[in-house]
Amino acid sequence: MRVDREPGMRVLVTRPAHDAVEWVRRLSELGIAAEALPLIDIAPEPPNPALLAAHQHLGDYDAAMFVSGNAVTHFKMGSDHLFFEEKRAVAQADQAPIAIKTRAWSPGPGTTAALLAAGWPAAGIDAPAPDAGQFDSEALWARVAPQAHAGVRVLLVRGGDAQGRAAGRDWLRERLAEAGARVDTVVVYRRRAPTLDGAHRQRARAAATDGTLWLFSSAEAIANLRQCLADTDWRAARALVTHPRIGAAARAAGFGQVVDTHPSLDAVRASIESLA
Repeated sequence: MRVDREPGMRVLVTRPAHDAVEWVRRLSELGIAAEALPLIDIAPEPPNPALLAAHQHLGDYDAAMFVSGNAVTHFKMGSDHLFFEEKRAVAQADQAPIAIKTRAWSPGPGTTAALLAAGWPAAGIDAPAPDAGQFDSEALWARVAPQAHAGVRVLLVRGGDAQGRAAGRDWLRERLAEAGARVDTVVVYRRRAPTLDGAHRQRARAAATDGTLWLFSSAEAIANLRQCLADTDWRAARALVTHPRIGAAARAAGFGQVVDTHPSLDAVRASIESLA
């Protein structure tokens, strides 16, 4: 249902550019005045032996955990190996579970959607339930823990920092190691702080005081914002966050109002409407 609202109420979507554009489109269709201000740049990892080996031997793993939709996109984009399509063809030809060996682990709906779009069969994906309280490693572990034991091989497909070093939480890796599973990691994209031009800096500074609602889906985006605008006072700013850890980062940055919400579109919409 589309809900028209006052023109002064705006939402800044801070996801990486590709994701931000999609969220702006979906929010706009609901009558919410949204605009993109990406606070994380995503770049593909240059070809390297580790990435090539992961592509060639994906089928040797019992499971591949993709940390995000970007992990799926960049893993497939950098591969000449048609493993995703092969899995889809096998799934269509033989519906028996044994036809698909490697499971795909997804922490949430966005990653699951990317896997399906890439050709991974739905029957081969493990993810938190759509109504899970959170979409994160803890929620995923609750679903896949029975698969983790000695002898199991898991490929962790993730992003890296600006230098290509693996970045992000190691919570799931630690749980897998404790269970006796063997975990290999491959970095398929790099996350970098954006370079905000004059117009974006001016918009961000205005949004610190004009009632704009900042939509954050990553604590890293908040860190990048603080780095880009180190002298900005955020006490009059409002933030809508999709995970408690992100909320903690927003409060630490000085945001005067921080509201937690579920990361689904419906929950985000409801929260925005409640704050309008």
